[in-house]
Amino acid sequence: MASKTLLVLLLPFNLVLFLSILAEAQLLQVGFYSKTCPNVEDIVRKEMTEILSVAPSLAGPLLRLHFHDCFVRGCDGSVLLDSTKNNVAEKDADPNKSLRDSGDAVWLSKGPSWPVWTGRRDGRVKGLSVKDLAVLSGGHTLGTSHCSSFSERLYNFTGKDNLHDVDPALDKEYVPKLRARCSLTDNTTIVEMDPGSFRTFDTSYYKYVAKRRGLFHSDASLLTYSETKAYVQRHADGLTAEFFQDFGDSMINMGMLQS
Repeated sequence: MASKTLLVLLLPFNLVLFLSILAEAQLLQVGFYSKTCPNVEDIVRKEMTEILSVAPSLAGPLLRLHFHDCFVRGCDGSVLLDSTKNNVAEKDADPNKSLRDSGDAVWLSKGPSWPVWTGRRDGRVKGLSVKDLAVLSGGHTLGTSHCSSFSERLYNFTGKDNLHDVDPALDKEYVPKLRARCSLTDNTTIVEMDPGSFRTFDTSYYKYVAKRRGLFHSDASLLTYSETKAYVQRHADGLTAEFFQDFGDSMINMGMLQS
């Protein structure tokens, strides 16, 4: 009898929980603004086309905008807020000063296009897979980086204070080339993240990572896990259409990240 009573008491709670989860999932949808601003996607794409026709190098920062807004508290537009007297806003933090719209920036750089789920207000759970992380790292095919973002891999990596103290995960033959561009104290020089292809969205980034020539620790870490390593090696051989499909799917997943 007690178990039946407990079941009866729990049923309404479970129903409310289910409905709240369902309502949360329905907040985002393709075409959320179709009535209030029916041409919003066309407007954004037109603006992005004009911007990138003048400054193609902005494609990378625009792609990063999506990542920096969505991680780790969800896509809420917080990178657009202005600083106040007593609070420094996200957009004024040093890592975010080079940020700019991502989807059209990728498409206009010969990459994939994907439907943007809109209507976001807030959220409660995260949900990226290991594959998503490997796929989204491929966004490093676009753009450049300041030397200061990776120079610790080139100099005094473990504190030994000698010329040979470099990150062992970095290709030794690549180190002199990077050092020729970046001194230990260089904070202004920029280096292509995907040399020779940094303005075109393609799979060549994975070729560099497979050769241990990715600029960042996060690039190198892709080779330390079997699943991400397999993805890198698979796409180092091309498979552009598959990567484009994966990237669009993972960008949608990241757009749904919730805090």
